[in-house]
Amino acid sequence: MNQLPIHAVLPDLLAALRDGNGAVLIAPPGAGKTTAVATALLGQDWCTGTVLLLSPRRVAARAAAERMAAMLGEAPGETVGYVTRLDSKRSKTTRVVVLTEAIFVSTILNDPDLAGVSAVLFDEAHERHLDSDLGLALAIESQSVLRPDLRLLVMSATIDGARFSRLLSDAPVIESAGKAHPLAIKWLGARPEARIDESMASAILTAWREEQGDILAFLPGVGEIERTRERLAERLPAALVLPLHGQCDPAAQRAAIRRDPEGRQRIVLATAIAETSLTLDGVSVVVDAGLSRRAEFDKAAGVTRLVTHRASQAAAAQRAGRAARQGPGVAYRLWDEAAHAGRPPFDPPEMLVADLAPLMLTLAQWGATRPAALPWLDPPPVAALSAARQTLQSLAALDAAGTITQHGRSMARLPMAPQLAHMLLYAAQHGAESDAARLALLLQERGLGGRGDDLAARLQRWDGDRSGRAGDSRRLAGRWADQARNLVAGGARDAPPLGVLLAEAYPDNIARRRDAAGEHWLTAGGRGLRLDPASPLARSEWLAVGDAQGEAKGARITGAIALTEAEIAQWLGHRTERRSTLRWIEGEDRVEALLETRLGAITLSRGSDPAPDPETIRDFLLGKVRAEGLGLVPLSKASQALLRRARYAGVAALTDEALLADAAEWLAPLLLRRLDQIDPARLHEALRARLDYAAQQALDRLAPAQFTSPAGTGHAIDYDDPGGPSVELRVQALFGLDRHPTFGQPALPLLLKLTDPGGKPLQTTRDLPGFWRGSWKDVQRDMKGRYPKHRWPDQPWTEAPSLKTKNAFNRSG
Repeated sequence: MNQLPIHAVLPDLLAALRDGNGAVLIAPPGAGKTTAVATALLGQDWCTGTVLLLSPRRVAARAAAERMAAMLGEAPGETVGYVTRLDSKRSKTTRVVVLTEAIFVSTILNDPDLAGVSAVLFDEAHERHLDSDLGLALAIESQSVLRPDLRLLVMSATIDGARFSRLLSDAPVIESAGKAHPLAIKWLGARPEARIDESMASAILTAWREEQGDILAFLPGVGEIERTRERLAERLPAALVLPLHGQCDPAAQRAAIRRDPEGRQRIVLATAIAETSLTLDGVSVVVDAGLSRRAEFDKAAGVTRLVTHRASQAAAAQRAGRAARQGPGVAYRLWDEAAHAGRPPFDPPEMLVADLAPLMLTLAQWGATRPAALPWLDPPPVAALSAARQTLQSLAALDAAGTITQHGRSMARLPMAPQLAHMLLYAAQHGAESDAARLALLLQERGLGGRGDDLAARLQRWDGDRSGRAGDSRRLAGRWADQARNLVAGGARDAPPLGVLLAEAYPDNIARRRDAAGEHWLTAGGRGLRLDPASPLARSEWLAVGDAQGEAKGARITGAIALTEAEIAQWLGHRTERRSTLRWIEGEDRVEALLETRLGAITLSRGSDPAPDPETIRDFLLGKVRAEGLGLVPLSKASQALLRRARYAGVAALTDEALLADAAEWLAPLLLRRLDQIDPARLHEALRARLDYAAQQALDRLAPAQFTSPAGTGHAIDYDDPGGPSVELRVQALFGLDRHPTFGQPALPLLLKLTDPGGKPLQTTRDLPGFWRGSWKDVQRDMKGRYPKHRWPDQPWTEAPSLKTKNAFNRSG
């Protein structure tokens, strides 16, 4: 057997696992950790059972198992086997099992003490997948409570070893050197104006001309791979161009991983699936687009969508390292060297961006009532856990207290997202488990049934597909259907349509068309979605949406099934509700009461409510007043004056803030269906009733309501006048007064707005004696000509006050 760099540190690693139950292994790409460590454990005294090697991807799991088996001179399934969702090779003699992280989580849930397992190896832990972090947390807890003899080993090339060491109770960190093959980096620079497939095809052509050896090109997704493949077919028609991604069947994946049997130079177009774990024989050239596409949960849209980002520095290093695994290599990068430092150092852990409903269901099944107490490298965000709990409660997987229900336990036994597990169990109750299982797999396995946004059409194409991958998928769906059938009691056999099944999985994503073209849709969850008007689904009135990609506002529907209104009425009636709603009629200051039948945010029907709940109307009107202010309340002049006085005097109970805060006490009893129906007298009394005796006395003392003139006339004091509290009155009412009127305590001068007998302004003053002895002469001269019947004395402060004309005054005297 060829010596690998990992063999130099194997003695230290074996000693660490002999003396303790955990270790961290840091080894660069090509050191041999994936293929050498697991089999090396089999000869240890403590290792009497199975060794589980966790791999982040199915392709890598199968490839690692096949390589280890070949190194032992065996076929997969003998000493070394593997288990993935679509494929497995395992026998009674299998001691090392390579499995995906998701399958390990399912395994430990079903068997928390991992009976018969001696060690669990977490490979490529730096990728920080949700199932990897979750599986490690559960394994650590199982080790501490049930299996102190269980060995846990975390392995990676780029992880922070100290953090993982602390998580494993200060386990030793062992570092291995890698093969020091030279690696050259060539910076091609970015071309923002060019399509990614065009730029990649050009870069690959350059590498093809200038370099020797097979070429591995990294692209963000399957679409870019296919378009780049088409461009290369035009320019290099004789070249062997092979795709490598999760949708390829196993034979195609093996062809991309291994050297060409005829010795031809290969061009492998891969997603991030080839970033770690895999060694591609013969590759000495890497062409990196510098992009990474990952699934992120959009909390606003309620869907998981694929988002393209710049690849992190760590990912770029992993990719470039693929070129120097077996000898000197070169990596072409489609960005500028100066911009490299601006890339994020690492990709974010899935824990921080993923939908946590699956994790929440797993923790509920595990019995973890306090998720934050588990041993996490990065604890799950509280807000995301809360949203996940709400989702699971809407699916009846958790009760109101957050405890897992029997339905939730059944959901957890199915290897799929909680929404799809709920759908499958619902379908099994109606005899439609086969359809639901196929639909669930179609939503999880991209590429099945080809492309297109019509999931029903894709199901039909999948049914007719005779490829090995399609057959394996159909058999897996059959096993899921059998599982679901065994988990539910026999029920009705009236199978729901496919659209209803999908709607049961994602009730918030039931959507109704909003325009004639079928481009804009409204979901029951209140979100707007878009659909290509050329899609056959655009003619439907209703859709059950299974997948939508893009920004939360106007995300594009990429997978849906048509629904009819009759199907909604027959099958989804339990999702609709009939309720009374209230609507404010602008300009009329009134509430309109409506009876609506709704499916979430979608209104199915609406009509007038003849008998609305008075208390609900009062609450609505109170909310409207609180939102828009007291200006909506029809205050009488007396009430307005009262509030102005209170503001001036600083009476706290009648401030706008206090009145709005306490509106339920003083305003609610007066409300009917219209604000203008409030009785002004009752409203005024309600406002005065907020003042106790002491407050009323203080108000009258500090801000009296009116001024009584020497002529005995009463005049309201205007406390909102910009010039200060003022009164408006005829000048004759002040005859005989030789001091300026005051108000309040301490006494303050009133602003006097003096008028002539016809009510027209004469003078505004705060100095009445000064006015008499000053500008009164000019007023007197003018008024004698205009109002000759009235008195206009030379010394008004000596005259008796009266509003009467001269003749009437003289007669009364």
